[in-house]
Amino acid sequence: MKMEKTFPVFAASFAIIYELAVYFNWALFTYHPKINEWQFLAQPAKNGPPMYWYGWLVTSLLGAIAVSLVSYPIVRRASTQFWLGWVVPIVVGVIFLYLFRSFFLH
Repeated sequence: MKMEKTFPVFAASFAIIYELAVYFNWALFTYHPKINEWQFLAQPAKNGPPMYWYGWLVTSLLGAIAVSLVSYPIVRRASTQFWLGWVVPIVVGVIFLYLFRSFFLH
């Protein structure tokens, strides 16, 4: 079984899904550190700022695993696209810098 051919697909899809999860706040769960409470999906602040990052990571992980599993029948027969695992995350990084440029410029 040649699962290593799905690693570039996983990396690229994780980066894309993570960017979408942050932009649209698709957090699978929310952590409220001040009151030490976890909630399902993205929730508004409760007695302090919420942490969505954990939820974004899990959303991205599950999405990338799903994309990798769906793409496996295709990539196992095709040549491995190593560039996919590097180009897409770099492009996503540049898009993140653009979206959050006001944070870096202040």
